[in-house]
Amino acid sequence: MIKNNNKIFVTEPTLPPLTDYVKFLEKIWKNKWITNKGEFHKKFEKKICNFLRGNNCSLCANGTLALIIALKSLDIKGEVITTPFSFVATANAIHWAGGTPVFCDIENNTLNINPEKIESMITKKTTAILPVHVYGNPCDVKRIKEIAEKHDLKLIYDSAHAFKTMLNNESILQYGDISVMSFHATKVFNTIEGGAIFTKDKKLKNKIDFLCNFGFSDKETIIGPGINAKMNEIQAAYGLICLKIINEEIEKRKKIADFYRGKIKDINGIKIMNKIKGVTHSNPYFPILINKEKFGISRDELYESFKKKNIYTRKYFYPLISHFKPYRCLSSASSKNLKVAEKIANAVLCLPIYGNLSFDELNKIVDIIMENR
Repeated sequence: MIKNNNKIFVTEPTLPPLTDYVKFLEKIWKNKWITNKGEFHKKFEKKICNFLRGNNCSLCANGTLALIIALKSLDIKGEVITTPFSFVATANAIHWAGGTPVFCDIENNTLNINPEKIESMITKKTTAILPVHVYGNPCDVKRIKEIAEKHDLKLIYDSAHAFKTMLNNESILQYGDISVMSFHATKVFNTIEGGAIFTKDKKLKNKIDFLCNFGFSDKETIIGPGINAKMNEIQAAYGLICLKIINEEIEKRKKIADFYRGKIKDINGIKIMNKIKGVTHSNPYFPILINKEKFGISRDELYESFKKKNIYTRKYFYPLISHFKPYRCLSSASSKNLKVAEKIANAVLCLPIYGNLSFDELNKIVDIIMENR
């Protein structure tokens, strides 16, 4: 049965059982403690860290604040090399932390930042590299680490898409000085809004916690100019319940992704992302790349065709961050510098993927693609 008045959206929030959530809310009401690291905050911080096999987790109100605090905790200023093929929050965080984003082109296959292009972007002003694990696929973490160490640069990973991404059976959160996650409602796992910072450095975790709470180290001592980025009890309780159902959601997404691959892989003019050896992830998105000459119509035409049938796909990520007004004046934003990213941004379309999609709906999506060949 087609839901949402016959509308199919690119994603749908993972919602825990309402009855379970109400029980937690009743306890919060009884405790009369709704923020400032209460019972649920402490439980969720510990459980999400163990679940994702990370280290030293600090919860935040949202992923953007988490990125800003991660940069601030490492005293990042100057130039930060990053990708233009991401959500704008990646560059915005650099700006709000007092740095300048420098856009590096991406790889043609993984769509992640191209390590072989990074070194040519390094200047005396460069202080850090901020790659993104796009669509949950890991960056070339080994090569990027070599570059960061060679040039004495800090390394912060935007892992917003990488919930439960594993590389050779190791959590992707084990790489870099810091990894940052988003628990926004559009993500595989959510706390309505929310985010988290992971680091192997316990002292750095303490600094991050101070920065998240106005800079307080105790009730009467401020150690630095912090901000209010704490996750509240309502969000933390939601996250605890979502953890109970997330493996089922991930398994459903895997089946949907496999369904798409089986139906779409041989269509001329459509490219799907290949599975990467040694990598598992939660299928946060299902991107396809449209070659107009081979497929017959453009990405935008297919997008509009879906829309006419009440199917709302997404051009993730178009436009590039480098196209937006705050950043297009940067020299690194030049199209000549970002040839692969420009090509991908004009070809990519993300198909609907979430656990509650029925196979009737999936077949409808595939049928529209077939009809437009």
